Amino acid sequence: MDKVLVKYSQLGKIFDLLSLGVLILSPDRRIVAMNGSAEMLTGYREADLAGKFCYVYFKDYLCNGRCKYLESGLENRETLVTNVEIFDENRGERSLTKIESPLYDARDRLVGCIEIFQDRTTFEKLINRIRFEDIKLKLILDNLDLGVFTVDRSNHISFYNKMAETITGFSRDEVLGKPCGMIFKPDWVAGMLKKQKSAPDEIIKYRLEAEVGTANGQPIPAGCHFMSMKNEDGRFVGGLITFNDLTLRHQFDRAVKERYTFYDMVGKDPAMQRLFEIIPVIAASYATVLINGDTGTGKDLLAHIIHNAGPRADKPFVKVNCASLPDNLLESEMFGYKKGAFTGAEKNKTGRFEEADGGTIFLDEIGDLPLSLQAKLLRVLEDKEFYPLGSEHTTRVNVRIISATNRDLEHLVRQKRFREDLFFRIKVLQIEIPPLKDRKMDLPLLIYHILKRLSVDNDMPTPEVSKEAMEILLNHSYPGNVRELENILEHCLILCQGEAIEKRHFPVSVLKSIDRDSIRDRCSQIEEDIEDEKEMIISTLHKFNSNKTKTAKALNMDRTTLWRKMKKFKIEDTAE
Repeated sequence: MDKVLVKYSQLGKIFDLLSLGVLILSPDRRIVAMNGSAEMLTGYREADLAGKFCYVYFKDYLCNGRCKYLESGLENRETLVTNVEIFDENRGERSLTKIESPLYDARDRLVGCIEIFQDRTTFEKLINRIRFEDIKLKLILDNLDLGVFTVDRSNHISFYNKMAETITGFSRDEVLGKPCGMIFKPDWVAGMLKKQKSAPDEIIKYRLEAEVGTANGQPIPAGCHFMSMKNEDGRFVGGLITFNDLTLRHQFDRAVKERYTFYDMVGKDPAMQRLFEIIPVIAASYATVLINGDTGTGKDLLAHIIHNAGPRADKPFVKVNCASLPDNLLESEMFGYKKGAFTGAEKNKTGRFEEADGGTIFLDEIGDLPLSLQAKLLRVLEDKEFYPLGSEHTTRVNVRIISATNRDLEHLVRQKRFREDLFFRIKVLQIEIPPLKDRKMDLPLLIYHILKRLSVDNDMPTPEVSKEAMEILLNHSYPGNVRELENILEHCLILCQGEAIEKRHFPVSVLKSIDRDSIRDRCSQIEEDIEDEKEMIISTLHKFNSNKTKTAKALNMDRTTLWRKMKKFKIEDTAE
């Protein structure tokens, strides 16, 4: 027997574990090997059929009366996947999926064929019962406000209801027959099926919160339930999974508790993906963090996420905007004061640092912090203590400091407007959030994500976005970044009143900006065309040694036009 066929015949034992039948055939269609599952599916033993032509026994039984491999030439042989309906005298009608593939050796010579069979009869009967016999059950499953799908023993999706389509964005046609890992990453369902196979007499039930994959690539939080399925004979045939979208609950928790998580920040751009990779590591540490980014990129949101994903999540998160308070009030706001510290200080006041003890303090726009307070902040970083105004005793705190700025702190250090020692202390871990103009590929994802959230906040259905409106959204420059995108979408959402978002629903400022950009682009194109024409004239004149007659003819213009253009473009006449 050829070494290649020997190797593949050994795989039959592995396929037995998956309940897959395997036939190994020689190039002339003689049976070389059959595994145990193939023997069970066909009713024949390997010992009885070895060396015999497969089509003598299986042409009508497994191949619907045709041997496609014998009918095709050698050069046309390729992997074939077909569904076969057979009749078994002992077990009645059977439904098989058959995969046929040629086998080649290291020199690309045809040495045989492998055929793999999977019996899907049991599960198909179960699904057919749902689809055809019990119409009420199918209607119930399709009209539940709950995603429902089933998987077979091999963890391939075999039923998918309408709500599952709505939640994930995947249609039935896209997922049926595909591995469950298409929906859940990591694929915890596979673990449940493995557990069921090791305990065939039990009904496995499992509940958890997991991420559900969606067609647009942005995972959503979901509450999931798994239950193993058995047929009428008590045989394990797969699993039933139900899941519901937890986005609403997540948004409610965020609104009530300000519990921002990774689901609030989306992006497929490589720069954002790198950011998502390092955030869990940064969140788990206690080091100070500096977040750089333009206005509206989401620095505040990222600070919340880092806090909520870290060990201080159950402790306070306190924000101080260093640019919003006058210098004389900022110190008392940050560090507090004692009664009588100054006129009007009629009682003790706890500062923001003390409020954040044990948790995180977020110093937004730290580049605007006055020099007089920078030294005091440095001491908090180094000694974990400070003097409230009017106090003779220090107050000790244990806080993590996260800072953010849209300014170039290194430039401020060179100008002596920001302390160099403080700069190096606050940027132990530094994060850069890219502006929206540098991650335009994220726009469709952000538009979907923000519209869904805003629709919930405004108790409105999520509207469709017309093609013209989407073009406007994708081509806007967004100087205000994600915050500007949110404002534009909320404006459109309110005006469209549940209908599709159209061009007429946009703010006037956006439409004017697009018109200006269009004019600027046309002017830029005209300038490029003029420069190209000038270069063409110069190169053609050079080619014909400044002979204007030949140059004009080559450029398909008369000599007078060439002379006028040379004067317009200030092209020097070098002809003698």
